[in-house]
Amino acid sequence: MKATSGKSEIINLKSEMLETPAVLTVSELTGMVRSLLEIEIGDVWVEGEVSNFRRQSSGHLYFTLKDEHSQLACVMFRGATTAGGSLLADGNRVQLHGAVTVYEARGQYQLIVKVVQPLGRGALQAQFEALKAKLAAEGLFDASRKKPIPRFPRTIGIVTSPTGAALQDMLQILARRAPWVRVLVNPVRVQGAGAAAEIAAAIGEFNAWARGGNAALHVDVLVVTRGGGSLEDLWEFNEEAVARAIAASDLPVVSAVGHEIDFTIADFTADLRAPTPSAAAELIVPDTAVLRASLLATGELLRRSLSDWTERARERLETIARGELLRAPRRRIDEERQRVDQAAAALMRETRAKLDALRNALEQLDTKIRPRAMKSAVEAGRQEIALAERRLAHGIGQRMQHEHARLLKAEGLLRVLGPQATLERGYSITTDEKGAALTSVRGVRAGMKLRTKLADGDVSSTAE
Repeated sequence: MKATSGKSEIINLKSEMLETPAVLTVSELTGMVRSLLEIEIGDVWVEGEVSNFRRQSSGHLYFTLKDEHSQLACVMFRGATTAGGSLLADGNRVQLHGAVTVYEARGQYQLIVKVVQPLGRGALQAQFEALKAKLAAEGLFDASRKKPIPRFPRTIGIVTSPTGAALQDMLQILARRAPWVRVLVNPVRVQGAGAAAEIAAAIGEFNAWARGGNAALHVDVLVVTRGGGSLEDLWEFNEEAVARAIAASDLPVVSAVGHEIDFTIADFTADLRAPTPSAAAELIVPDTAVLRASLLATGELLRRSLSDWTERARERLETIARGELLRAPRRRIDEERQRVDQAAAALMRETRAKLDALRNALEQLDTKIRPRAMKSAVEAGRQEIALAERRLAHGIGQRMQHEHARLLKAEGLLRVLGPQATLERGYSITTDEKGAALTSVRGVRAGMKLRTKLADGDVSSTAE
């Protein structure tokens, strides 16, 4: 027997020995056996009892797996010891997943162990753990790839059985919490042969409709769901095809499979895991009653804020109304005029003082330096100073005119907006006995002495 091109082939050595005997070295024969085992058997699951367990300083684990009739040498290398290595101890009964090969130095076949689990978990659980480890290594469960679930979805797509209780529970809760939501159901089988392919295809269809711009079939979020059951009942949601369809979805996906204690590969791959179908409905839509209460509370807060602002504005207006500007606007204008006049006079005095000082300095310099050239320079300086004095006087005059024009404009504005102008338009101002302006009838009581100011005089009265 020899291995050729990756396949085993039976050779009749007796017939060849009659002509040319085939002589193999031990290494050649061992290599042929190793190739045959790795190609024809490969990865397997095997169960038995651990014995002769030892941990080397390198971190590798060596032990023997045995049953009543045979034993198998096993090694679990350091890089794989986190996959259940703590379960290995003499006398423990375990299930192992690994690759059958030959340790050529001893010519002994052995199992290179990749996964260890307690005996009795079953083949389905073993497949679950193996696929979970594989997809996790690929990054399909990473939090960085999770898509956010929209807070206010308008359309929800559901992939489930149309006759299952899970769908009815979700529809009832959605109708109660968010009656505006539209629900599209893509019916599939959720159990049995071929169901996983239907689930994966339904997820792909929703995404194709969204990419195609079909508004009638566009959804904001997908829910992949079914009711509770055994591990076998839920197995379709542990299939690799479903996991990869969820991971490839452009739409956010919520997984709601089984009961709260049930976990599937779909749960780990989805953007959000809901413990039950009912919980999924509660997680993806807000409660209308809560929204209404929040809106009412916000409206009341706005009402109070507006009322407070209005009251503060009213108080500011009353303060302005009682102020000197509105009670005696002409006096304020006269005061501003006087202030401008004083500032202009002070500026003129300071300017003349500085010019006189410069003139004196030039005259003193002129008496000390007699040459004609210096006298002409001094004369030129005098002319420049005289010119600067005229320019300064002109500038001050223009500034005075500008300020005077501003005052006249302000006076006209106050005359139009002031109380006297208001009175001349037919309005009046009524004050109480202390001279405070009355703005509401609530401030008047019977027998109160009142004074009403009109455009051309005052009228006294008594309230009845």
